[in-house]
Formats: sequence, structure tokens, C-alpha cells
Amino acid sequence: MRRSAATGLAPRCCRRMKRIEQVVLIVTFLAFCWLGFQAVHELGHVVGAWLTGGRVTKVVLHPCVISRTDVEPNPHPLFVVWAGPLVGAILPLVAFLAATWLRVPGVYLIRFFAGACLVANGCYIGLGWMDRVGDAGVMLAHGSERWMCILFALATVPLGLFLWHRQGRYFGLGPSGGAVNRSAVVVSAVLLHVIVILELVFGSP
Repeated sequence: MRRSAATGLAPRCCRRMKRIEQVVLIVTFLAFCWLGFQAVHELGHVVGAWLTGGRVTKVVLHPCVISRTDVEPNPHPLFVVWAGPLVGAILPLVAFLAATWLRVPGVYLIRFFAGACLVANGCYIGLGWMDRVGDAGVMLAHGSERWMCILFALATVPLGLFLWHRQGRYFGLGPSGGAVNRSAVVVSAVLLHVIVILELVFGSP
């Protein structure tokens, strides 16, 4: 009886551990994707300002607030505002393609992040024009047409969803039964901790 009980206990412990690792991977990586998307997006605004002679006065990056980049003076606001979503969508995609070409281990994490940036930027611009809020509002105020915002969304969101397609198995979904790569769990947790610490230390709420 003791041997039978011990035999039954081991599989339950293994299943529980798999689920814990799965939850940690999904939660930490989704949180990292959200903060990382904002960071790359604001990097685009900063680069756009530098290229057009604008002066970046403040970059707001903090885990508890929505990111923002203030530029004053801003000689070319339309260029600067479009640079955010364009760089924010293209740079992670280029990183994924480079990682795929170099056969970087765990490339599916980079693929998922690239997809997240494409979807997030596309939805942000593709829906923001309706209420003229955020970057979309600035775009419309400085001469962009609504169809440009919609076209941007149509170019980015489907591509992001394509990158997400069939990636669930790496996150323990479907037939994977909760099994995930333990190294990916560690990498995801470390990435989240690093970006949160950096934003708390150097960011501005």
C-alpha cells in the first residue's frame, strides 16, 4: 500500500509542478511583452525626434503607467509620432528574423514578442483614430488620414496573429498538457525582473 501511494503521489507532484511552471512562463512573459512593447515603441519616438532635430524632454516608462515620450521643440511631429509604432512593430520582427536565421535557442519567445508588438501597435493605431486619442490623435491632428491608421492595423495585426499561430504548444497549451521548457521559464522570469527593475530605477512615472 505504501508503495502504491508513493507511486500515485509522484505523478500528481509532477503534474502540479508542470502547471506551476506553465503559469509562471505565461504570466511573466505576457507581462514582459507588455512592458517591452511600450519600451520599443517609445524608442521609435526617441529615434524619430533625434533624426528630425527634436529634443526629447521626457520618456515615461514605468510598470504602473502608460508610456509616453515628450518632445519639445518638435519640428516634425508627424514623423516622430509615426516613428513610434513603425519602429515598435518592425524592430522586434527584424530581431525575430535574425534569431531564426542564427538558430537562436528558444526563438519562439522572440517570435511571440514580435507578434505581440505587431498586434499591440496595430490595435493602438488602428482603433485609436476613433476617439482621436494617443498617437492616432496626434497623427490625425497633423495631417494623416484615417485610412492610413486602418491600413497600418491591417498590415500589422494579421502578421502578428500569424506569428502567434501554433505557438501554444511552447506555452504548455493543447496537447502539451502544461509541459514547458524550464529554461524558458527562467529566461522569461529574468527578463521581466530586469525590465521592471530598470523602469523602477531609471524610469519616470
